[in-house]
Amino acid sequence: MVDPLSLASRIASSGLNVQETRMRVLSENLANAQSTGDTPGADAYRRKTISFSWELDRTIGASRAEVSKIDYDPGEFSVEYDPGNPAADDKGMVKLPNVNVLIELADMREANRSYEANLQTVKQTRELVSMTIDLLRASQ
Repeated sequence: MVDPLSLASRIASSGLNVQETRMRVLSENLANAQSTGDTPGADAYRRKTISFSWELDRTIGASRAEVSKIDYDPGEFSVEYDPGNPAADDKGMVKLPNVNVLIELADMREANRSYEANLQTVKQTRELVSMTIDLLRASQ
């Protein structure tokens, strides 16, 4: 039988790992929100997406959050007239990334809050374990 406090800590830890990966992907998207191609007519940076799943961990007897896939957003690039850009085609049009900065920032805020919630769960679990040990010491 798995200790419920240990189980809570492991599940929250899996949430921390997932949200950390999510924030890294979102950071890459934000950092490349203005990255165009290097050659005329080249594609711009393509937004990355992340998918999660729940995987049964047989060692703890519970489901844990896992990153199931990091993929690319198939959405269309926007196009802008900028004939001086090295990525401009023969008509002076440049493909811009399919990254919406406002959406990425909103997702980053949500990922950060989820990370903090999982971190708080780990901290409270550790505190409960510590309190339990103190109670057991006091009863002897």
